[in-house]
Amino acid sequence: MARFLRSRRTWLIVVIVLVVGSVAAAVGRGSAPKAATKDKVAPTLEFGANDLTAISQRPIARSLAVSGSLVAVNQAVVKAKVAVEVRSILIREGDRVSAGQVIARLDTVDLATRLDQQVGARDAMRAQYDIAEKNRTTNASLLEKKFISQNAFDNVASLSSANRAQLDAADAQVRLAQKALKDATVVSPIDGIVARKNAQVGEKTSIDAPLFSIVDLDSIEMQAIVPAGEVATLEKGMRASLSVDGMPDRQFDATINRINPATEPGTRSIVVFLTVPNTDHVLKSGMFANGNIRLGASVPKPTLPLSAIQSDAGVPIVWTIEDGKLARRTAVLGARDDATGYVEIKSGVPADTPVLASKFDNLKEGGPAIAKARASSAQAAN
Repeated sequence: MARFLRSRRTWLIVVIVLVVGSVAAAVGRGSAPKAATKDKVAPTLEFGANDLTAISQRPIARSLAVSGSLVAVNQAVVKAKVAVEVRSILIREGDRVSAGQVIARLDTVDLATRLDQQVGARDAMRAQYDIAEKNRTTNASLLEKKFISQNAFDNVASLSSANRAQLDAADAQVRLAQKALKDATVVSPIDGIVARKNAQVGEKTSIDAPLFSIVDLDSIEMQAIVPAGEVATLEKGMRASLSVDGMPDRQFDATINRINPATEPGTRSIVVFLTVPNTDHVLKSGMFANGNIRLGASVPKPTLPLSAIQSDAGVPIVWTIEDGKLARRTAVLGARDDATGYVEIKSGVPADTPVLASKFDNLKEGGPAIAKARASSAQAAN
């Protein structure tokens, strides 16, 4: 019995030793990663010359943002000048027409009949006038020979003058009838493209009713609204670059052609008209465009490439390398030159400090970083 108790005690001790050893091993394994983590050091980021830029002095081309609708410089609405039936239409929307080209014909039966009536009335009036004029001539001779009184001659002369006036009125009526007959042949007043057809064959037109709209797309005009305070900086002939809705990959050149001398009621703004060449007719009247009027270059100012500017909640920032560490700086921006891709830096970025030239992910402020090579002066200037 005693030997059994000793043996049992021995096994108990062995079990306790094994349990303590397992716990110690587990504790050792759990504490090892913490020690490793504490000793882990963030890697140093290295940036080459192509990754870096620096503030450079360069002129900034100032510009004024504008937007507005495109309108054809030359356009015409062809209206009916007589109230008759449409007999034929010779063009359709989208057809190109020339000035003087016949585009429609109206019914001429009534117009021709009216002309015949007016011609007949004029001829009758001419016959009456001829008789009255002969009587006046005869009575003038009789008056000279004292065969008739002055009063009798005056009556005959007055009748001749009245007939002459009636003949002139009849001639005018003939000319009006001739014009109405001519107006029954509708012609295009300008070179252009038919934009709208308002008439149909068989319809009876009314005077001044629109029949067709024709636009000349060779030259398009942009009507831009500009604040009155900016007008003093604008001049005729200044150039602009425009982008048009629906054609984001294309830029169109424009030139200021006219500046309205009066402000728009209620807005205190000025309408500026920019001419846009459109020889390929890709631009259509009624399209909307945005762009910038180039106002000229300023004196050299501190600038950075636009690619170096990032936004954090709407605040412009840049990343710099200072004393071997990344620094996040808020930049105060000035004029922006989209043509060259540079923006003025008013403050916030020290001169001669390496600046990351483009966006990099997972940057941490204060993280170790080195510039393997400074951006060259040519790179900063370009």
